[in-house]
Amino acid sequence: MVTAMAPEISFLIPAYNAQATLAEALASLQRQTKANWQAVVVDDGSSDRTWELVEALAAADSRIVAARQANTGAAAARNHAARLAAAPLLCMLDADDWLDPAFIETMLPIAADGSPPAIAYCSYRRVAPDGRLMPVEQAPLLAGDAAKREFSSFCALAIHTVVFPKSLFERVGGMDESLQTCEEWDLWLRMAFAGAEFRRVDACLAFYRMKPGSLSGDPAKLVRDAICVTTKAEALLRQHGLQAEGTETGWVTPAISRLRMLAWVLAAKHDPTLDTGALAALLPDMPDAAGYESFFVNVIMHGLRTGLLANQPDDLIDSLDTWQPTFLSLVDLIQRHSFPGTGRKILEQATWRLTAANLSRSFTLGSIQVVSVDLNRLSRIGKAEQADTLIMHAFSGEQHVGTFVGPLWGDLSIRAQIRLIIQEMQAGEDLEQQRTLTYAAAWTKEALRGYRTFGGLILRSGQRRARLEKLLVRTGRNAVLAQAPGDSQDNDARLSDILRGLERGLPPVRHAAGAAPRQEKPAPQAQSAEDYWEQIFERPDPWNYLSVYEQVKYAQTMSLIPQGTETALELACAEGIFTEKLARAVGRVTATDISQRAIDRASKRCRDLSNVELRVLDFVRQQLPPDQDLIICSEVLYYMKDEEMLADVCRKMAAALKPGGCLITAHPHLRQDEPGRSGFDWDHPFGVATIRRVLAEQAGLALEETIDTALYAIHRFRKATVADPVLRVETHGTPLDVDVAKHIISGPAGIARETAWATEVTTSIPILMYHRIAEDGPAALRRFRTPPEMFRKQLQFLRRHGYYAVTAPTLANLLRSGKPIQGRPVMLTFDDAYLDFRTNAFPILAENDFSADVFVVTDKVGGRSDWDCAYGEPAALMAWPDMQELQQKGISFGSHLASHTPASAMENDALLAEALRSRHELESRLGSPVVSIALPYGATDFRAPGILCLAGYTIGFTTRAATAAFSDNVFGLPRLEVRGDRPLEAFPALMGLPGAFIG
Repeated sequence: MVTAMAPEISFLIPAYNAQATLAEALASLQRQTKANWQAVVVDDGSSDRTWELVEALAAADSRIVAARQANTGAAAARNHAARLAAAPLLCMLDADDWLDPAFIETMLPIAADGSPPAIAYCSYRRVAPDGRLMPVEQAPLLAGDAAKREFSSFCALAIHTVVFPKSLFERVGGMDESLQTCEEWDLWLRMAFAGAEFRRVDACLAFYRMKPGSLSGDPAKLVRDAICVTTKAEALLRQHGLQAEGTETGWVTPAISRLRMLAWVLAAKHDPTLDTGALAALLPDMPDAAGYESFFVNVIMHGLRTGLLANQPDDLIDSLDTWQPTFLSLVDLIQRHSFPGTGRKILEQATWRLTAANLSRSFTLGSIQVVSVDLNRLSRIGKAEQADTLIMHAFSGEQHVGTFVGPLWGDLSIRAQIRLIIQEMQAGEDLEQQRTLTYAAAWTKEALRGYRTFGGLILRSGQRRARLEKLLVRTGRNAVLAQAPGDSQDNDARLSDILRGLERGLPPVRHAAGAAPRQEKPAPQAQSAEDYWEQIFERPDPWNYLSVYEQVKYAQTMSLIPQGTETALELACAEGIFTEKLARAVGRVTATDISQRAIDRASKRCRDLSNVELRVLDFVRQQLPPDQDLIICSEVLYYMKDEEMLADVCRKMAAALKPGGCLITAHPHLRQDEPGRSGFDWDHPFGVATIRRVLAEQAGLALEETIDTALYAIHRFRKATVADPVLRVETHGTPLDVDVAKHIISGPAGIARETAWATEVTTSIPILMYHRIAEDGPAALRRFRTPPEMFRKQLQFLRRHGYYAVTAPTLANLLRSGKPIQGRPVMLTFDDAYLDFRTNAFPILAENDFSADVFVVTDKVGGRSDWDCAYGEPAALMAWPDMQELQQKGISFGSHLASHTPASAMENDALLAEALRSRHELESRLGSPVVSIALPYGATDFRAPGILCLAGYTIGFTTRAATAAFSDNVFGLPRLEVRGDRPLEAFPALMGLPGAFIG
C-alpha cells in the first residue's frame, strides 16, 4: 500500500458513474513528480461499479480517500470532499480529466494561503474522443481588477486548472449547490470579489476529456445558470462600487454576458432543431450587440470549434453545412435586437476568419461568397443565390497573388475574373497571355486605340522607355481582357445595366450661379517699398480701421495724449481715420504716409480740418519734420527689416521731438517676439516687446506710461527724465474681425505653422469627427454636442501647436501621391450638417483660420435630424443657401448619404442608388465636384468601398477610432471622435499631446 506524509494539496473529485475514467484520472496524480497529495473521491450516487473501484483504489493508496453520498450533484460532492480534505490547498479534478505530471510541482509554489490569498491557474487542452489533442486554451491574465471584470462576464478558467486555498473556499461558502452548471464560474467570481490574487502559470498542465455527447446537456439549464451567475455578478459590482460600462472600459454588461452564453451554447450545440427564440426568451433582456461584433465572433467560433472538435482552423469549412443554419439563425436573432448592420459585421468577420485559415478554400456563408481561382485554369463561377459580397483569392500555381473584397452583382465569367485580377488586385502580370490569332487581333485593336501615345513615345528619346514599357504592358492586359469570354449575366454586365438605369433616372447637374469661389488675379510683384504700399491701398480701408478692435485701440491711444499738445506728427497715417481724432486733440497735425493713394484718401477725409497738413513721406529714408511736441507712430515699426533699421528710425523720432515731447506708439504682441504669451503669428521679425526695448535704448527717451492688452501694447515715451512709469492693463475691443482673429495664437509656447511646415513631415493625419457645436439638446445625445467655448479652446490648441486644416479633396490628392505631408495637417469633419455649424462652428473656425468638411444628409436639407427623434426634439439642419454661402468661404461638403440609413443595412442596388443620388444632388446644388462621403453611423462593410467608388467618390470616412495613415483603405479612413461629454483636458491626449496646456 502506498502511504505519504501530510499532503500539501487535496484534489476534490466527484464521481458519478465514472468507472471507465476514474482510474486514469487518479493515475495522473500517481505520476506526479511530487507525491505529497491527497485525493478525496466522492461517489455521487453512482449506479455502476464506481464505488467498488474507489474502494479498491483507496485500499491500495492511502493518499486516496473514499466517500459516498446520495446523488445530489457535482457541487454538493465537491463541498463534501472539501470538508474531508486535509491539505491547505485545493484543486477540483473531474473523474474524466487528468493532469500533467509536473502539475503539483509547478503550481504549488504559486498558490498561497496568505493575505491576500493567492490562486494559481494554468492553461489546458481538450482531448477528442478519438484521442486528438485540441489547441491549447490559453488562460487570460487576471491581475488586479481583471479577475472581477472577466468573471463578471464569463467563466475564464477550466475547473481543474486552478489551485486555491482551502480557507478561501470555506470563507466564500464553498460551491453553490443550487447550480447544476456554471458552479465553478460562480466560485471564481466570489473568490475574485473576496480579494483573491489570481496568478497565471504559463504552461499547459491540464487535460479535459471530450466524451461522446458531453455537450448534449440541457442548453436551457446552461443559459438559466449563466443568468444566475451574471445576476450575482451585477449585485457584487454594485456592492463594490464598480460599473459595467461597455467595450471602452473592458467591462461587459450583464445583458451582453448572458447573450454570450446563449451564443456559445448554440454554437457548441450547432443543432438546427434547437428553438433559438425559446432560448433567447430566457434572457431578462436582449442587448444591442453593436460594437461587440468581434467579441461575439470569438465566442461563436470558439463554441463551434469546441462542439465540432475542430482541430485545424479550416476544419469548420468542411462541416459548414452542419453548423451554418444554427449560425445564421443566431446572427438573425442578434440583428433583430441590434443596430442595423450588426449581423452583417458578425457574418463578415466570421467569414474572414474562416477564409484566412486557408485561402485556397471556396465556400459561401450567408450572403458572402468566397472563391479561390487559379490564374492558369480560370473557369466560369456561378453566383450563389443569396450572395451580395465577394471575397476572391487569386493564385498562380501555389502562390497567392491577390485578394478582392467587394460587392457581387452577377456570375463570375472569365472576363469578369480577369478584370478583377488586373484592375482590382493589380496582378495582371501573373496572367498567362496565350499568343493566339485572337490575342494578336485584340492586341492590335488596343494598340490602335492608343496609336498617338505610342507614336509620341517612340519618336522621343530613350528617357521615355519606361513609359513605353508600361504602355505595352497595359495594352497586353487590355487585349487579354478583350478576348476573354463574358456574357450578359456576368458580374460586369449586370453592374453596367444597373448603373445605366440609375444614371438615366438622374436629372442633369445644375451648376448653381456664382457657386464657384471667385478667383482673384495675383498682384504683380512690388519693385519698391512705395510700390508695395500702393498695392496695399488699392482697395479702401485694407485693415478695417473702422472695426471695434481698431476703434478701441484708437481711444486708448488718444487717452495717452497730453493735454495742451501744440504740434503733432503722425507717421503712417494711412487713410486719416485716426488723423481726424488726433486733429481735435492737438493744435496742429502733420500727417504722413508713404502711399500717395493713402494720402489722397486721407485728404478727402480731413478736407474740413484746417489744422491738418497731409504729405507723402518715407520716414525710413527721409528726415522727419523737427520740433514736434508729439509723434504718433503705430502699427508700422514691425515692418522694419531688422533691428538696425528699427534703431535708426527710433533715433530719428527721438531727434524730431522737442525736449519734454512725447512719442506714442501702438504695436502687437507677436509670437515670434514673445513665444510664451498670446500674440499674432505675423511674419515680422519682431513685435512690441522689441520695439519697446529699442525705443528705451535711445538717449533721452524714457518710458512714461503703458496700456497693455492681451493682443497689443501702447507706449508713451517722453524726451525727459521719468521717475516711475505707469502700467495700465486693459481689454481690447471685441468682437474681433476674422482677418485679425485668425492670426492670433492663444496661450503659452507651441510651434508656428511655418516652423512645423519647414521641419516636419508625416505619413498620418488626425481626422477629427464632430457633430453639433451647441450648448443645448437632449441629454442622451450629450456625447455628440460640443459647447462652442470648448470648441474654441480646442481650435486654439490646434492653432498653437502648428496644425493647419486640409479638406477632403486635398487629402485625397495627398493620399494618392503617396508622398509624406509637410507640417502638421489636421482634418475637421462635421457629420449631418446641423444649422449650428453655420451659426456656431463656422465663426470659430474662421477666427482660428481653419477650414472644415461637412457631410450632408441630402434628403433632409433644411429640415431636422429626425433620426434622433427618439431622444428628444430633433435639431435643425442647414438649408442649401447656407451651404452655398459657406462653400464660398472655403468649407468643403461631402455626402452623408441621402436618408441617413446605415449602409450595412441596405442592399447593394439600394446603397449604390442612394450614394449616386446624394452626390448628384450636392454637385447640382453647390456647383462643384463632390469627392467625399462619410457613411451614417460609420456603418461600413465589405461591400461599401467598392459601391462608393462606383458611385463616383474618391475618399470615404468611417467612425473607426484611429489616426488615418497612408496604409488605410481610402474609403475606410478612421476618425477621432471629439466627444462633448469629455472634459476639455481630454483633447490634448486625443491629439497625441497628453498633458499639454489647453484652456
